[in-house]
Amino acid sequence: MRGQILGVDVRSGDGLVAGEDGERYTFSPEDWAQHGEPMRGQLVDFEAAAGRARNVFPVPVAPAATALPAPAASVPTTDRSKYIAAVLAFLFGIFGIHRFYLGRVTSGIVMAVLTFTVIGALVTVPLSIVDMVRYLVMSDRDFAARYGR
Repeated sequence: MRGQILGVDVRSGDGLVAGEDGERYTFSPEDWAQHGEPMRGQLVDFEAAAGRARNVFPVPVAPAATALPAPAASVPTTDRSKYIAAVLAFLFGIFGIHRFYLGRVTSGIVMAVLTFTVIGALVTVPLSIVDMVRYLVMSDRDFAARYGR
């Protein structure tokens, strides 16, 4: 018969099993036929005899039945397009417009301010070209993870 352990006295080792027939059966440590100790709530298989549970074995539980399904991997999303960001970097990159578009306001301001100096313009032109190439080469997943909101 199958049942569930309702409780076990830690001092004596005696326990109580609720059988699937609705009756309760007692057992002693000698009736436990497995290494280890019985636990409350554990499903067991046993032989019923005069209100006692004999040869009490734990019911093996399949790992797949107890395992929770793996959570779905969250896919990053963004409302920005890497292609639009690349076009903005190509056309207006020296002013940092593409950085504003992607929500990188501070670096956009720095690029815009640097553009008004000769040395800054020499820095922002190659930087905007590098940004454009990086956006085009970056996978959609990486782009969304980096620039997603």
